[in-house]
Amino acid sequence: MEGEVMVRQPLLHEQLVALAAPTQAWSGADGQIRAGRPELHGVFHADVRVLSEALLTIDGVEPEAIVTAGAGAGTVRVVGLARGLDGPGADPTTRIDLERTVTPGRMRERLTLSSAAAGTVRATVRVRLGADLLAMDLVKRGRTGDPTVPTRTAAGLRWAGAGAAAGGIGIRVQAPGARIDLDDPIAPTLIWTVTAEPGRPAELEWDLECEDAAGVVRAAPPAPSRPADAVGGRLPWSTPTVDAWDRRLPELLTRSLDDVAGLLMSSAQAPDEIFLAAGAPWFFTLFGRDSIWAARMMLPLGTALAGGTLRTLAAFQGRVVDRATGEEPGKILHELRRAPIGAGHARLPPLYYGSIDATPLWVCLLADAWRWGLPDAEVAALLPAAERALDWMVRYGDADGDGFLEYDSDGRGLANQGWKDSDDSVRWRDGALATPAIALVEVQGYAHEAALAGADLLAAFGRPGADRWRDWAGELATRFRGAYWVSDARGPYPAIALDAQKRPVDSVASNMAHLLGTGLLNADEERAIADRVGGAALDSGYGLRTLAVGSGGYWPLSYHGGAVWPHDTAIAVHGLARAGFGEVAARLGDGLVRAAPAFDFRLPELFAGDAAADVSRPVPYPASCRPQAWAATAAVAILQARLGLTADVPNGIVRVRPAGSGPLSVSGLRLGTEELAVSVDARGGVDVQAPAGYRVEGPAGFRATSRGGT
Repeated sequence: MEGEVMVRQPLLHEQLVALAAPTQAWSGADGQIRAGRPELHGVFHADVRVLSEALLTIDGVEPEAIVTAGAGAGTVRVVGLARGLDGPGADPTTRIDLERTVTPGRMRERLTLSSAAAGTVRATVRVRLGADLLAMDLVKRGRTGDPTVPTRTAAGLRWAGAGAAAGGIGIRVQAPGARIDLDDPIAPTLIWTVTAEPGRPAELEWDLECEDAAGVVRAAPPAPSRPADAVGGRLPWSTPTVDAWDRRLPELLTRSLDDVAGLLMSSAQAPDEIFLAAGAPWFFTLFGRDSIWAARMMLPLGTALAGGTLRTLAAFQGRVVDRATGEEPGKILHELRRAPIGAGHARLPPLYYGSIDATPLWVCLLADAWRWGLPDAEVAALLPAAERALDWMVRYGDADGDGFLEYDSDGRGLANQGWKDSDDSVRWRDGALATPAIALVEVQGYAHEAALAGADLLAAFGRPGADRWRDWAGELATRFRGAYWVSDARGPYPAIALDAQKRPVDSVASNMAHLLGTGLLNADEERAIADRVGGAALDSGYGLRTLAVGSGGYWPLSYHGGAVWPHDTAIAVHGLARAGFGEVAARLGDGLVRAAPAFDFRLPELFAGDAAADVSRPVPYPASCRPQAWAATAAVAILQARLGLTADVPNGIVRVRPAGSGPLSVSGLRLGTEELAVSVDARGGVDVQAPAGYRVEGPAGFRATSRGGT
């Protein structure tokens, strides 16, 4: 029977994770997977904890861990000491090396017992196992489950789940050379009796394999089955070579791309397509908004991920009106699960559409992917879905017909349906909560950009409707200018939202930065926002705060009310660069680079908004996902902004406007299927190596070289 335990946010930043979507293994820093802990421990597969305990002992004593190291997203290594086996003298003479490797649907542990003792060391190695087959949602809410009883098989052990949340899930464990003790059937133990001598360590191994007949997500297909894989090889993006004066930037990029690889998966609905899971551990599945932003940030490294993400989401595009799920014709989903999650009014169905922004963002991704070289045939095949998405903005996104996109949860699902989706994320300047229906400021920017981008696509491919959407975007900009702008002692700025009475909710929040580069604002308005986001109230020195210091409700550890989200900063950086504020963009991006070493260069979902002047390293947020897709891909967005790089492959144009100080050289970028390299020297001189036939636009005195000649 499931029981309640003390509910507190687990300190994920202190734990080890090895992952390869849709499988992830979480443990303590010592490598131990302990049962019944408030921390997140276990092996999870597709939203189910398939293994809740794997406790290692040597002669009945746990090893004493002395160092932990990662070897890519899928592997962790722990070196421990077996103190009870040490010989005379001060030096430790016996050690145990644990290597845990996760591949999709599988976890393998290799144990190596080494000795430098004078004689033979004999030991009994035990691994006690437990499997509760508990839904991830219940784990997150602090619930515990009773361990299930395995059955013995010819090769080892097998556990099978039941019920809506775990039905169809099973695991098999094999342990060559081990004896299996089933005296306690809910805690079976693998037992090896081993000997080790100098130069002759004992090597042991056990293996867990998952079965999932009812999963809604699965491992990404092999690269050859992916259509139009522009990059080739094992992954659907290039791995650029970066040489920078600040060595933290290339290190951040390397770690981030490795993490992104661990998040790559597909869906049962569209098994040949790929996308990035939103993040580990809680959001290890398809999320419309998150997967779109992550694919969008990755475009300078290739378009295959964007193509797969677009097609996956199009396969789920809404067809009917369903109040229970939030589905509407043309709408892009919010998230996909194998079973309902949450409780009470926040209980979400397995396929949930409660997102106000994923639909216009889908159109923006399609247009951006086209500009970065997504093949015309792939773009053309998605245009009907784009037309349905655009139509949704007017028919359903603007439910009350006032010309703005808004949401009202009506007591169902998420109370807030933008990226800041916590209950308390939309506040007035005095801290009071805004009353829905809510028309978020950034969503109007997304809608404006989607309308213009959709018009460009329709015109380029000879489809009707371009003029309609350009006119609609112009009208939206006029309405926005009259409805959203407010002022304080520093001057004018856009409110975070309009409330149910169409009043501008006047808190100073990071949302306004998402308007930059969308075309919604004029030059003076963009300058006012750039000044705000570059000021000390929002810029923490480690990234952009979600809510300005001094605002009602501000707290540096508030999820959406003062914390720093790397993806939010990256969107601001990208928009600032597009709008021509390269120096502000570089300064904000440098803040994330400055924060990265504190997290071993694995940027988390979010961290506290304390000022860099007040703390020597950023303060972790307890339950922050690591790795997380749009946090990891922020590294690519920072790199792109530093180069001031934009592309227009259909018209054969590349634009480069570097910002920031110090030399920077990047090769292995992509324009469609072709390679691009950009170098900036210490004096600001720019050299671009572009594919033959491209026109390069850059700062005065730049040098452009064609791969087919100068």
